[in-house]
Amino acid sequence: MAGFLDSWRADSPSAHEQDHPGERFGLPAEGVGAVAGFGRRLAGVTIDWLLAYVLTLAVLGLDALGGSSVGWWVWAVWFVLTLVPTAFFGMTPGMVAVGIRVARVDMAAMVGFRAVLRTLLLGLVIPPVIRDADGRGWHDRAAQTIVVRTRA
Repeated sequence: MAGFLDSWRADSPSAHEQDHPGERFGLPAEGVGAVAGFGRRLAGVTIDWLLAYVLTLAVLGLDALGGSSVGWWVWAVWFVLTLVPTAFFGMTPGMVAVGIRVARVDMAAMVGFRAVLRTLLLGLVIPPVIRDADGRGWHDRAAQTIVVRTRA
């Protein structure tokens, strides 16, 4: 199944003709500035989810674990924890930990308002799993962003 998900390609013919992911955006094949791999992205979002759980339980208390609404509270905390830093700095605490950041494909300095759409779609889980030739999920394609490495 991973082969199917990885084989999904962008509509433009240039995506099929590139030598490495991100080439059509002027990104290097390796090192800093290269397209981040799925493993780093998954690790970053996992760290952010765990941080959201810790923050939620710090406010609601451990008794909230048995409650039916704790999942929604965690999602809301994760949403804010992801949206605000991504919009202003291009990275969340989890992204900093694994050495990646979100960049606009037009290479503008800030992700800005695009982070709202990106974060909403990321929270739906399925859009980030279906990736194109550049390793961008539907959430990144919709927001016109790409995740790049900040360290080797």
